Amino acid sequence: MPIATVNPANGETLKTYEAMGDEEIERRLQLAEATFRTYRTSTFTERARLMHRAADLLDEDQQDIGRIMTTEMGKPVKQARAEAAKCAKSMRWYADHAQELLADEEPAASDVTDSGGSRALVRYRPLGPVLAVMPWNFPLWQVIRFAAPALLAGNVGLLKHASNVPQTALYLEDLFHRAGFPEGAFQTLLVGSGAIEEILRNERVKAATLTGSEPAGRAVASVAGDMVKKTVLELGGSDPYVVMPSADVDRAAQIAVTARVQNNGQSCIAAKRFIVHTDVFDAFTERFVAGMKALTVGDPLEEETEVGPLASEAGRSDLEELVDDAVESGATVLCGGERPDGPGWFYPPTVLTDLTRGMRIHREEAFGPVATLYRVADLDEAVLLANDTPFGLSSSVWTRDEAEVERFVRDLEAGGVFFNGMTASHPAFPFGGVKRSGYGRELSGHGIREFCNITTVWHGA
Repeated sequence: MPIATVNPANGETLKTYEAMGDEEIERRLQLAEATFRTYRTSTFTERARLMHRAADLLDEDQQDIGRIMTTEMGKPVKQARAEAAKCAKSMRWYADHAQELLADEEPAASDVTDSGGSRALVRYRPLGPVLAVMPWNFPLWQVIRFAAPALLAGNVGLLKHASNVPQTALYLEDLFHRAGFPEGAFQTLLVGSGAIEEILRNERVKAATLTGSEPAGRAVASVAGDMVKKTVLELGGSDPYVVMPSADVDRAAQIAVTARVQNNGQSCIAAKRFIVHTDVFDAFTERFVAGMKALTVGDPLEEETEVGPLASEAGRSDLEELVDDAVESGATVLCGGERPDGPGWFYPPTVLTDLTRGMRIHREEAFGPVATLYRVADLDEAVLLANDTPFGLSSSVWTRDEAEVERFVRDLEAGGVFFNGMTASHPAFPFGGVKRSGYGRELSGHGIREFCNITTVWHGA
């Protein structure tokens, strides 16, 4: 795949970039290692000052970087600006909390005495250069939720971004440079996916994090495992959105539309499978389908647009294949389902029902504005269907019944359970999944500690 900006609204190639050669990659790896030796000794106060400055610059750049993201991957421009604002907010959150999140921990005095020591503590120390392999769908946020905690912990970052968002990738390196971080603290590597293995095998790289597809995660985890290097993986999702009889059905249907089509439906944590109790199925379906039909699809640079194009022609083709397979196997199309005429990689908001386990769309992630709608008879069936997926990223449940709340918390196989609202990420809460959605956590104290050397410091009596 070429490293290029291709406008998904019309297919026009706007900018192309040459991949970095071996000499440049080696120079940057050397720089990362050298920078880490000194940057690791900087204080939390100094790192926080630099991160606050980067957040201020990002706020100033919000309009420009929003348009760049929209032009590169097609998200509605209002959502792009919101993504930039969220990044700045999260950078400030980590700047304000990193020191307390990584403060020394003191074991109980009785345990220290029992160990034969006079004093002991646990200290969180940085690991070194961390390779981040990031996707195009949230080209700023996916990177910042790694970079902010990693830099504040004293690590340095090496970004291998998706090849279709090179301008955003270069902007991120420039942002941290302008903020005053030392040269080499955060570098963008303009390379193709074929270069990842050699970079990860380099002894200077101490760990890796990847957000992306399951095959990409398997590849990175395999290499990292062979090199005995720490990894964090956030992979695909096919999140359930469960609606029970006690729910506010009007509100649940309204939020369901946003939960499915946010970012043009190209989000790992977007609700994808809508599992609705039979008592409220008809009412929910009527409102949900009406909401999907009412969405404004069009030029993502227009302020009124709610759904733009998919990021790539291949992505649209993959989505079409899932829908076509389902329809050929007996699924009913309640709205959408057909590619529109005209330029760009658009696909309409679509709702499918009458689905069976043998359909591909039941097992695979639909990365686009396509919702699958299921009717269930009771709570047991809802839980069983919600867990009937190889993924386990997050989930959304609508109920006012406290007994049902406890049952879903206990039994849903997911890294998050959100009640009476859509799944969202926030710097204060851990983010990640189970099963084939990956392992490890981003965000919160759990995220900043993922790339730390958790060190026991013990003193004899």
